[in-house]
Amino acid sequence: MAKLIDGKEIAKDIRESVKQSVAEYREQGVEPRLAVVLVGDDPASVWYAKSKKKAAEKIDIAYDLYELAADTSEEDVLALVDKLNADKAIHGIMVELPLPDQIDSDKVMARVDALKDVDGVNPINRGNILQGSEGLFPATPESCIECVLSTGVELKGKKAVIVGRGETVGKPLVFMLLKHHPTITICHSRTADLAAEVKQADIVIAAVGKAGLITGDMIKPGAVVVDAGVNEVDGGGYVGDVDFESAEKVAGFISPVPGGVGSLTTVLLFRNLIKGMRMQAKA
Repeated sequence: MAKLIDGKEIAKDIRESVKQSVAEYREQGVEPRLAVVLVGDDPASVWYAKSKKKAAEKIDIAYDLYELAADTSEEDVLALVDKLNADKAIHGIMVELPLPDQIDSDKVMARVDALKDVDGVNPINRGNILQGSEGLFPATPESCIECVLSTGVELKGKKAVIVGRGETVGKPLVFMLLKHHPTITICHSRTADLAAEVKQADIVIAAVGKAGLITGDMIKPGAVVVDAGVNEVDGGGYVGDVDFESAEKVAGFISPVPGGVGSLTTVLLFRNLIKGMRMQAKA
């Protein structure tokens, strides 16, 4: 029976570290501040924006939410981002996605100052991932790595299989994980024999968005299984990409959904805020 990777416990340790850094800045007369831009009333985006506010309050980070109407023009959103970029009292910026159809998300993401880009979406930060340079990197791939590291399993030389090649998780995760020196295989919808590829893995990270895709008979005994999938089910609630019940019987470590990867993402955004502040001071 697998040991549970408890995202809430991992988040607790990171939160305490961030909280200490915030206290140190406040002692110096600096108030760490995050600005979040919300365009429209997408229910998930509204919920995420408000949950970040509660989380920010717990660690004494100032939080400004800019709520814009769904019919706001792209020009006006870009103007707001420019204003936040120029405001030295704002240390981090995040634009909630998805944006309404009339707005080019890529253009908005590229406009966010790379040193304030707590969500790691600016092309400069994406390039930093590829180069292995210092930068601000996306929270969900970072959360996957934190989950793996929490097990104490040595990644160097291990075979890791990432299932999913999406822009949000899979692609950046490849290069972020490479820093820890595993051998990496990427699987996707056109992989000829997914089960055979996953079966070889010492570390499996699922991020494809298909409920129950990875089953216990596909898991190598003792493998680390990290589930970054979020799939809504009939009647409410969410499940991951891994069939938890069958995989738990085979894996050495496994992260649940909910309670795993997702439990870390918000606090990692705040960790990026602190990292960004340090980078801004050097710029």
